[in-house]
Amino acid sequence: MVSTSLQLLGLVLAVLGWVCGTLVSAAPLWRVSAFVGGELVIAQVMWEGLWMNCLSQTTGEIQCKTYDSTLALPTSTQAARSLTVLSLLLCILALLLGVMGAKCTHCLRDTNQAFKARLARLAGMLFVVAGLAFLIPISWTAYAIIRDFYDLKVPAPLKRELGPALYLGWVTSALLLLGGALLHVGSSPKGGASAPVGRAAKDNPHSGSAGEAKQQEKSFV
Repeated sequence: MVSTSLQLLGLVLAVLGWVCGTLVSAAPLWRVSAFVGGELVIAQVMWEGLWMNCLSQTTGEIQCKTYDSTLALPTSTQAARSLTVLSLLLCILALLLGVMGAKCTHCLRDTNQAFKARLARLAGMLFVVAGLAFLIPISWTAYAIIRDFYDLKVPAPLKRELGPALYLGWVTSALLLLGGALLHVGSSPKGGASAPVGRAAKDNPHSGSAGEAKQQEKSFV
């Protein structure tokens, strides 16, 4: 019962992480304009994401535009795109395997529980890998923003601050890692189980003959 609860909790956390990861990947809030020394026009705020950038004005008007060319983007942005997409695809595969391997589901009726447990453990490992793949671009982007912010050679209009999507991205990675770990633990076989009676009798073949000899002695008496 406890293992089933761990499996369900792991799946729920992983699904939440996958949903949050989808929002983070699509949101243009990875980089936000930094107001350094009052040199920027406060009436306009620039938002930058993986797929588009937006210009927000104090009047409430927001103009967004997708990037014209993928090859023209920086290498770090291209790598971040690839890793986030890979992470989301791994989540979909892990979710399918996790649902099929969960103890409370009957997708594989003619399959034994040992095979279902292996599917669930594989799903847990895939969620962990997806969490690590999502954590890399989030952390690297945050590092690049902080490095450029304190670099005196970077002009003030080009400095950026950490966007809300990065904070949600760290939460996404934590959900995927925790969900995958719980799913794997809940699907692992229990250790320290006692040996079966048949195996114990096989390991000590003289126990049966000794018992029969004692029984015969009592019958003679």
